[in-house]
Order: sequence, then C-alpha cells, then structure tokens
Amino acid sequence: MNNVIPVILLKELIILPNQEIKIELNNKLSKLIIKNAWDNFDSRLLVVSPIDAKEEEPSIDDLPRVGVIAKIKNKLQLPSGNIRLTLRGLKRVIVSNYFVSSWNENILNCEFQEIELPKFAVSEENALKRKLIATLKEYIDLADNVSNSILATINKAKSMGAITDIITSFLPFNFEKKSEYMQNYNPLNRAVNLLNDLREEIAILKIDEKLDDQVREVLEANQKEYILKEKIKAIKSELGEKSFQELDTENFKSKLATLKIAGAIKTKIAAEIEKYSLTNESSPDLSVLRNYLDWVLSLPWHKVSKDPKDADAIMQKLDATHYGLKEIKERISEYIAVKGKCPNIQTPIICLIGPPGVGKTSIAMAIAAVLNRQFYKISVGGLNDSTELIGSRRTYLGANPGKIIQGLRKCGTKNPVILIDEVDKMTKNYHGDPASTLLEIIDPVQNKYFTDNYIEEPFDLSEVLFILTANYWENIPETILDRVEVMELNSYTIFEKKDIAQKYLLPKIYQEYGLSTIKLTDKQIYHLILNYTREAGVRELERILEKIVRKMAIAGQNRLTEKDFVKYLGNPKSQNSYLSTGNIGEVNTLGVNGYGGFCSKLEVTLSDGDGKIYITGSVGNVMEESVLVAISYIKSEYKISLDKKNLHVHFLDAASKKNGPSAGLSILVALMSIIKKKKVAKNIAFTGEISLRGEILEIGGLKEKLIAAYNNGVSTVYIPKANIPALEEVPSIIKDKMTICPISDFKELYTKIFK
Repeated sequence: MNNVIPVILLKELIILPNQEIKIELNNKLSKLIIKNAWDNFDSRLLVVSPIDAKEEEPSIDDLPRVGVIAKIKNKLQLPSGNIRLTLRGLKRVIVSNYFVSSWNENILNCEFQEIELPKFAVSEENALKRKLIATLKEYIDLADNVSNSILATINKAKSMGAITDIITSFLPFNFEKKSEYMQNYNPLNRAVNLLNDLREEIAILKIDEKLDDQVREVLEANQKEYILKEKIKAIKSELGEKSFQELDTENFKSKLATLKIAGAIKTKIAAEIEKYSLTNESSPDLSVLRNYLDWVLSLPWHKVSKDPKDADAIMQKLDATHYGLKEIKERISEYIAVKGKCPNIQTPIICLIGPPGVGKTSIAMAIAAVLNRQFYKISVGGLNDSTELIGSRRTYLGANPGKIIQGLRKCGTKNPVILIDEVDKMTKNYHGDPASTLLEIIDPVQNKYFTDNYIEEPFDLSEVLFILTANYWENIPETILDRVEVMELNSYTIFEKKDIAQKYLLPKIYQEYGLSTIKLTDKQIYHLILNYTREAGVRELERILEKIVRKMAIAGQNRLTEKDFVKYLGNPKSQNSYLSTGNIGEVNTLGVNGYGGFCSKLEVTLSDGDGKIYITGSVGNVMEESVLVAISYIKSEYKISLDKKNLHVHFLDAASKKNGPSAGLSILVALMSIIKKKKVAKNIAFTGEISLRGEILEIGGLKEKLIAAYNNGVSTVYIPKANIPALEEVPSIIKDKMTICPISDFKELYTKIFK
C-alpha cells in the first residue's frame, strides 16, 4: 500500500490545511503514534476527530472519510512526561480505508487518496475572492478581537482553498461547523458557505454593538445616580446626619451584642453585618442582606417562657376547659412534675389521632395556655414541598425561612407549643418528602441542631413541645409514628356530648353572647344530638347550640318548646335512614372512617339469572373480596348453589366511600338471611372479618364502632372473640346498656339467628 499513514484522534479539535496548532499529549498510545509518525512517516500523520464528540470509544464507522494530513513541526518532551507538539495542516485527503496496524493492534492506520479538484473558471474564482475579502473586511471592522493582520496573511495566499481555510481557522465557529468546513474539499463551495456565515456573524456583531450601546447608556445613568448619591451622602456627613444603611448597621450590631449564642454563629453574623455596611446602596444584594440580618437577629435564640411547677393545678385547668381526654392531660401533668425534679428532661412529642371535632386542636391550645407558652399552628395537609418547613436558600429570589422558624419568631420564645396538623395528609413527590423533613424537626436526637436553609445556622428545637394531629392511623408515615407518643381521641357517646354541651359549650356561648338567663334542659340537648347532628365530635353540635341561643336571644326567650326546634332549625335529620328496617336480606354493619365510627345498612337481593354478582355502594376492592369470600364459604359449608341466581349486594349511604374486611361478617349474615328467607332483628349489628373456613377474625376501631352502634340505638352487637381485650377501652355505659356477643366462628352465630 503506497498511500498509508498513521491516524491520531483528537476529540473536538479540528486542524485545517495551512493552520498550526499546539497540543499536549499525556497518554501512552498517543505518544506511541507520534513516535511512529516521527520515525517512519516523515513526521506526518492523519488528524481526524470523531463525528460524535460525546462517544467515549468511537468505532471506525464513527470516523469521517475526509481528514487532514499534518506534519509534526516540533516535538518537546516535558519534565512531567507529557509531549508538547506543534502540528501544521498540509492538505485534505479522502480516507478509503481505516485498519489496525500490523505491529500494534491499538494503533490505527489508514489508506488515503489525493483529492483531484475540477478546474474552476478564473472569473468566477476572482469574483468570489473579491466578495469574500470585502465581507471579511466589514467583519474585521466590527469585531474588536480580530486583528487586521489577517488580511495580510490572506493576500499572500495563492489559492481559493488556502484563503477559505485561513478565514475558517479564526472565525468563532463551533466544533460541528468547523468539522463541516474541514470535510468540504471544494474551495468554491467553502467560499459560498463562508460568505453566508460571515454575513450572519456581521448581523450578530451589529446586534451586540446595539446592546452594548444600550448597556453603556444605563451604566452612565447609574454612574450619574451613584455620584449624586455620594454627594448627598457627603453633604449629610458634613451636617452630621446618618444614612439608613448606617443606622441599620448600628441597630444590627446592638442586637447582636445582646444575643446569647455560640461564638461561631456570632462571628458569622458579625461578618454579615460588616458585609452589609460595605455593600453599595444601589446593589440588589443590600435588601437580601438586610432581610437575612433582620430574620437572624429577631429569632429567640435564648428566650424561654417559664413552665408552671404545680402539676395538679395544670390538671385542674385542663379539666375546666375540656371534657375527658384523660390520657393527654395526665401526660402533660407528668411532664411538668418530672421536669420540676429534672430540668433537662426530654420534651415529649405527642400525636393525637381521632375524628374531626373531638378536640385535638383545642386541647393543644389549652395545653399552651396552662403551660404559659406561646402557641403556633402549622397545617401540613396536602404539603408536598419540604422547603415550606425548612425554607429556601437565600440565594433564591423571594427566599424566606420555613414555617418552623417563622413560628418561632412570631412566638418570641424557643419553647412554644407547636401544633403540626393533619400529618396523615402529607404527600410525597418530586418537590421532596415532607415526612423526612418533619422527622428532622421533631426527633429529639436531631432537632437540637435543626438548620433552616435560609438561616444557615443550627437552632435548638429540643425545648419545643410538638403536638401532631391526624385522622387516620394508617396514613401516618411509619418513621413519624416511631418517634411520637400516640394518643387516641375517640368518638363521644350521646351522654358525653350532652355533658360537654352543658359543662363547656353552653357556658362558653353564654359568655360570648353576654347571655345568662337562657337555659336548655338535658332532654332538649339529647333531642338536638339525636335529630340534628351526625358526627363523632361536637363541632356541629356547637354550631347548632350557637344558632339556638342566637334565635332565643332575638326572640327574647329564656326557654325552648318542642315547636321551637323545627322553627329555628328546620325539620330533624333522619338519624336512622341508613339503618336496617328488619326486612329479609337486611343487616346493620359497623365501620370507621375519618369522622369516627358509623352504623349503616347492608342489603342483599337474589334474582333468577346466570350467577352474576353486583356490588354497589361506593365500595373498595377489599369489600368486594369479602363478598366473594362469603359466597365461597356458603357454597362449600352449606352446599348451597347460586349458579342460577344473580346476587346484588348494596351498601347504603353510597356517597361515602367504604373499604375494609370488617364488613365480612355482615355480608355473610345478609346472604344467609336472603337464602334462608329469615329476618334479622333491626336492633342487631355485626362487625368482623371472615375466612373461607367461617372463622371470625379480629378487626380494628372496635371502640368507635360500638359508640356508633350505641348512638344509633343498636342494642346487640356481634364482634370477633379476638377483640375482647379491646373492650377495656369502651365506655362502661355502652358495655352496661348493650349486649356485646364475642364469637370466633360463623356457626355460633348461625345457631343463634338462623335455627
């Protein structure tokens, strides 16, 4: 092979004919290629760059078919072991074949062909040359970074090819554009392309020049404004007046001197104050620095409110404002009692779980009041951005601290009561994981060194009393549950609601409206609870009582009659519209949702058909599975075929979503009722998960369900035997007035009801 030469790959580097470049090589393979070219090929080699510069290990197919033969003009061995080369491009050639060297498989050689150009018309070439040089002169006049000496170099060039290569080498083209010019071996085509590219560069330079003029005008105006401000400052100085910036600086230094904080933090803040004092008044950083210093110096780094020491008095005060809630009241009393003996005791983290209206938020506010602490509430329901809690970096536009730091500044102490509401409704997405951030805030191991992104310095949260609230156990992140003391606030019975109304709600309402002569009897309050409310807590009851009191005050009444209820509140809400009427295929089932326990009717019908099953009433997958389990049990245990019957199972109160395995027993009873054509008493309710063998399995929320059954007039409830220990939490009045029947197998129930 005659036209054979070694190949060197230079990524993102193009060399053109008549161009010299200096490079430094440090890898062994490149050094070997250079030595081979120097010793065996008259210091010549083919320089190419892979078409895809991002390809780490390019193949032969990634190499261009046009390359430039370059000569090594100078080679210098550096003390570091690198080789510094000066390469000069000689000519373009067409590569006909790339192949591996016979003596080293890592070295690439190529076989090339000389390029034969067609003869060009002299007149056409001269015309292009004149146009190209004229356009180049216009470009040089506009470009500040290009020397006129380039024109002298071009005038010495003898061919159009040399002229186009010289121009291409100094124009600010990117790698792809220069690669196109390198591979285009027709000089006239290159000249035409250069004319177009030069015109585009000229247009860009003219726009840049226009923008520079505009910027210059703005800068001159700013400079003028700056000079005037400096003169005003000098005049004020002569008069003995101080600028706002100087006054702010003195104020910040005065605040810093009174802060009891760590030395490192104090040094950092002092440096920020110094930076603020030296910042130009027209700088946008001035307001950023001022806002930061205002925040960091306003935080209660060492301010605490003193807790009372009498634990019994705390208990009495909480009893005076809230009914029941014994567990949390005792926990706060214990905390104060132990803290009196051990001041460094760890602050508890309490999580109150229960339906709306049972007093989660109000008891937290009451705790803050009896402890003489400030109260601050943060709602995290629907929160998906962690920066809401821990702030944004102050480099961001409109940055501010997170809600925790905002709350501490508003409270003015480092030991407030902070209520974090609806922790079961936090969401996680690409904005971040608020649950993980919240863990850093409440965890006593971590929160002593809590660092807000905006403040950038650790702030001790260990003295904050965090109280979390939620409606659902299962939606609270496990990492949060692991760190908190969980206390359940359950639904109230009608008797508890009556006591709350008489002892707490009505006195509060009378005081608010300035009334004392209006009276409601226990019987009338029971009537309101049973006929005008459907809730686990007392929020709706409070609203109704307020409405009644307002109406009575306007009418000048001190007493209510039965007719007044309809007159003031409208017709009663039917409490039993969703309960069984005692027909065949109807039973009462018990469940729990975000509003506490509920008692609802379940209906089943059978009709002639081909074995289809319909399940309606806004039910979930688990409920549908319970229906299938009940059908399978009946078929296998009682040998009853439903293949020629269509079965429809409907759960009333269809607007409410229902899901969970605890309706399995109710479904099975309703199915057996329709099959046996035997009624189930309307004052009986059922709860329990069933297995394919008829076992009645443990369920959750027993207390809530029994309270709901009691409030709805149910007298007998069948529950799983495994739930007997949970009966200890059920109010005594319910256990005394209701018949609770624990069972472990459906056959026990079948014997009692269907035989």
